[in-house]
Parts: sequence; structure tokens; C-alpha cells
Amino acid sequence: METKNIMIVGVGGQGTLLTSRILGGLTLDAGYDVKLSEVHGMAQRGGSVVTFVRYGEKVAEPIVEEGQADVIIAFERLEALRYAHFLKKDGVLVVNDWRIDPMPVVIGAAEYPENILENLAKDHKVYTVNATEEAKKLGNSRVFNLIVLGIAAQHMEFTKEQWYSVIEKTVPPKTVELNKEAFNVGYEL
Repeated sequence: METKNIMIVGVGGQGTLLTSRILGGLTLDAGYDVKLSEVHGMAQRGGSVVTFVRYGEKVAEPIVEEGQADVIIAFERLEALRYAHFLKKDGVLVVNDWRIDPMPVVIGAAEYPENILENLAKDHKVYTVNATEEAKKLGNSRVFNLIVLGIAAQHMEFTKEQWYSVIEKTVPPKTVELNKEAFNVGYEL
């Protein structure tokens, strides 16, 4: 099996690190060599957070090069735009259709780009979901990341049972059923 490259991008506090731990645990359980790398911007201030997950027979290094990501999981539109150049030609971009203004936009020093999703769809295979609204229907907007992960899971070779197993081991015990339900919402979309 050739090495698979997954990127998870978002804003500090959106659950990118938990999501990467779920994905890392899943690939380890499946017997792959796995490398994780986390790149934090000003995560605590709502800045960019990027996690690379690479898995395969033998993975030499944790960083995904530009143009090499099989799947990019983006928890926010602008983050999807910011990292889309990492996607390979036939790669998949899964985007939470949500807007979080970065500090330059908040203070008026920059404009939030218009039509991000439409522009990304011109060059990439893009799957969008308003996962934050879907998560609110489940009673907790914080599980939106598992809805996005559920959609991305359709583009990976693991069974739903494998995903459930690692979710059970990774998320806080009181939230297992809610997180599995959120994952399932995305998986069924």
C-alpha cells in the first residue's frame, strides 16, 4: 500500500488535535506505520492549527508536502482555502461550511474572502457540510468535527466498526455515544 496523506486544518479550539488522535489510533489499530505532526499557529487565540497524519507500510517522515494530500479535512472555509494547495490532483477536500474571522478581519485590516467554496470547487473535489448546524441538532455543537470526519471516512478504507472502536477509546467516556452519533451523521451524508 502506498502511503496515505491526510491533513486536518482548522482554528484553535475546533478539535483538530482530537480528530488527529482518532485517525492516528485508527491507522495504528489497522497495523499501519503512522506518523503524526501538529503545526500550531496561535492556536489559543483562534489561529491556524494543522495536523498531518501519514500512514502506510513504512512512513519515513510526518510532514505532507504540497500537492501530496489525499484528503484534507477542513473545519472552517478560510482554512480550506489556505491549505488547498496541499491537495493532490485527485484528492478530496471535506469542508465544514463555517466562518470564523481571523484577527486581521476582526480588527478591519483584511477582508474575509467571498465565494471560497465555489472557487475551491473549480479546481478540487469538494464535499461541504454545515457540520456545526448538524451538530446543534444532536444537542452539542462541539461534536461537529466528528460529522466532518464521518464524511472524510467515506474516502478511506476503514469500516464503520473500526472507526467506532477508536472513537470509543479516544473521546471522553461520557461523550462516546454522542460522538459516535455525530460520526454516523457525516458517514451517512
